[in-house]
Amino acid sequence: MEIKIRRTELKDKPWIKKLIETQWGSDFIVTRGRKYYYDKLEGFIAETKGINRGLITFRVEDREIEVISLDSLLERKGVGTELINKVIEFAVEVKARRVWLITTNDNIDAIKFYQKRGFRIIRIHTGAIDLSRKLKPSIPVVGNYGIPIRDEIELEMKLKNKS
Repeated sequence: MEIKIRRTELKDKPWIKKLIETQWGSDFIVTRGRKYYYDKLEGFIAETKGINRGLITFRVEDREIEVISLDSLLERKGVGTELINKVIEFAVEVKARRVWLITTNDNIDAIKFYQKRGFRIIRIHTGAIDLSRKLKPSIPVVGNYGIPIRDEIELEMKLKNKS
């Protein structure tokens, strides 16, 4: 299956809005006590045969790229891998120092996914979800595998850019 990765465009906004609302429960995502709205983020879309199969959103700040969301609509088919690889490639092009992200302590599958692709756990923000719930009360109390959602896990990939 050939996966094509392309930058998000204005025409993609309705699809992105629907995806984010479906996957994340609103038109914004909360991480590290900040709200990020889908229409203010950069991103890439994965397509197969002209059909959108995944989305990665991110922001660039101070030579760092923070991945805000990664959603694959075809699990275990390489969509997520292609999307994260594209962000890493982009990070190298713009001479970023690192690519990093936050996930929750219950998201064992994401923690495994990122570590297998070279990311390292660098911080655990204990109790951080309490602050996030003040901004987004819809965040569940219990998540994947019946694990209470309490903490944010920070993962990063350092890049070897010299400038």
